[in-house]
Amino acid sequence: MIEYRIEEAIARYREYYEFKPARESAGIEDVRSAIEHTNLKPFATPDDIKKLCLEARENRFHGVCVNPCYVKLAREELEGTDVKVVTVVGFPLGANETRTKAHEAIFAVESGADEIDMVINVGMLKAKEWEYVYEDIRSVVESVKGKVVKVIIETCYLDTEEKIAACVISKLAGAHFVKTSTGFGTGGATAEDVHLMKWIVGDEMGVKASGGIRTFEDAVKMIMYGADRIGTSSGVKIVQEGEERYGG
Repeated sequence: MIEYRIEEAIARYREYYEFKPARESAGIEDVRSAIEHTNLKPFATPDDIKKLCLEARENRFHGVCVNPCYVKLAREELEGTDVKVVTVVGFPLGANETRTKAHEAIFAVESGADEIDMVINVGMLKAKEWEYVYEDIRSVVESVKGKVVKVIIETCYLDTEEKIAACVISKLAGAHFVKTSTGFGTGGATAEDVHLMKWIVGDEMGVKASGGIRTFEDAVKMIMYGADRIGTSSGVKIVQEGEERYGG
């Protein structure tokens, strides 16, 4: 069934796909509400995370994205706000055992995470081990039922058909979003990848663009081509730039 759905999506892509903006424009509030203010640096300190959370509160971002060891701290810093706590699972390689990813997700939610960004098993995807990839994602979705799960497909390592397969499997497995990149690979988000991903998953799922988004223009372009969320460590700069150019 999985292979059939992938082949069906590839055939549809070959016949009907057209690269064009999903919307004509995006404003400052569209960008602000899409940003997941991110610090996944291996040398991030508790003070860095506190600063991240303060900036997210002040700028009314959708959320913060932090490493698992800082979920509890972020939850405390954001108590009483609408800012979501997002963390990563199987990060950044995606090569953990499936049960490790599932347990990691459970621990993250117990610590206060609202959303989980898990990394797909890139090697198994490229080997066309569709059932493995499906179960890997499904195990995380099932382990944290009720929480948003995003699947990082690491587009920089995939060809077009593999990107399509990753999106199809993520959707079948019950994930809520597909995400372009970890930020630790050889490339980040592109409008072309964001648009393709949104075209494949449709309105039933979201797309998170991440990796290399550093300006207001970058963020607007990603949203115009289908991104629902923006993962960036430059959130404050992006919003300030938008306010300076176009008004707050």
